[in-house]
Amino acid sequence: IFPNEGDTHIFTVVAGTIGYLDPEYNKLSRLKEKSDVFSFGVVLLEIITGQPAITKTEEKIHIIQQVSSMMLEREVKDIVDPRLNGEFDIYYATKALDIAMACVAKTSINRPTMAHVVMELKQCLENKITHLSDSNYTSESLTDTLNSVSFDRISGESSLAR
Repeated sequence: IFPNEGDTHIFTVVAGTIGYLDPEYNKLSRLKEKSDVFSFGVVLLEIITGQPAITKTEEKIHIIQQVSSMMLEREVKDIVDPRLNGEFDIYYATKALDIAMACVAKTSINRPTMAHVVMELKQCLENKITHLSDSNYTSESLTDTLNSVSFDRISGESSLAR
């Protein structure tokens, strides 16, 4: 199994896409459990804003820098993907942005666990569905929607989860 008899470790080269790789990896040359949380936060920011992780301009601005400065200067409605044409609940958009920004904290110690992220997102979804059930949606269609979303594989309930 090992290249040389007596070897007890195999070292691999980490391959990561620029923009998604935990910045602590550059300093420590080691990935941590919360490195995945960082990458997930970048993906969440991409979903919320409709923007790529790194701008395709000459400056190559990271989405974290972009969103951070936008949060200081603009309202959440101006940060969310414009293709939604304002058709979203500002409360849940703000909550999703807060979760994403917590995931991309510079140091892993300041990031939530993936289980916590899943809990927060699931709670948002459940609250939104409850809110919708108070309107003209049928409870059956809302229940079907909630049941179709499964976070079990990443929430710590699976042996594959970290």
